Amino acid sequence: MRRGPAGAAWALTLLGVVAAWPREAAAYRPFDGTDATVVDKGELETELGPVGYLREGSDRALIAPAARVNYGFAERWEATLEGQATHGLAGSTRRSSLVGNAVSLKGVLREGRLQDKPGPSVATELALLLPGAGDEPGVGGSLAGIVSQRWKWVTLHLNAVAAVTRQQHGDVFVGAIVEGPQDWYVRPVAEMFHERDFGSATITSGLIGAIWQVRRNLSFDAALRHASVNDRTLDEVRAGLTFSFPVP
Repeated sequence: MRRGPAGAAWALTLLGVVAAWPREAAAYRPFDGTDATVVDKGELETELGPVGYLREGSDRALIAPAARVNYGFAERWEATLEGQATHGLAGSTRRSSLVGNAVSLKGVLREGRLQDKPGPSVATELALLLPGAGDEPGVGGSLAGIVSQRWKWVTLHLNAVAAVTRQQHGDVFVGAIVEGPQDWYVRPVAEMFHERDFGSATITSGLIGAIWQVRRNLSFDAALRHASVNDRTLDEVRAGLTFSFPVP
């Protein structure tokens, strides 16, 4: 709700860069949105982006790293801690910050195709947006609804998020993720979303990429993203991995 993740708004000079990073109330690499599933009880999952690259006009920035850790603390429920280090390379963002900090709870309300049962899977996620270091003062929150359905050749995830940003603005996010066949080792993926921060910005974004499912508990991802933030354009390169293992 990344996710990405959801609905945080930042200072206008940084908004185009930061808005490209994963959603704070909902995230599923390499997307800004998420799916209607959680990690198994007693399992720890890490979504890691070792390095990402952003360009908006004369501004350049690295995200190194971005991390999200999910723990299955109960059947159909997980707790998440996330954040990311950003490093401005040029333009108005030439500094380092720790941003996108959040804690969240995500639960599956209805088990469906993602849990090998009939019908759509339905989940919700509640997030507390925490202050950053070097940027993003204040506290906010978000509530996400997620519906997923899987067919033989395609999987669809629909996301809707309502949020109060750290600047106490209202924010709404709607998005859709499309994935290729789950039995392909490398499956193509795409995402579209629209977000309205009523205090500062409107964001329309598109992403294309691929996920390489090495095994059940290990995958690699890569994607290109293009977005319009108000009247500006933004481009991003994402790459990372997701891995999980049981914990005592």
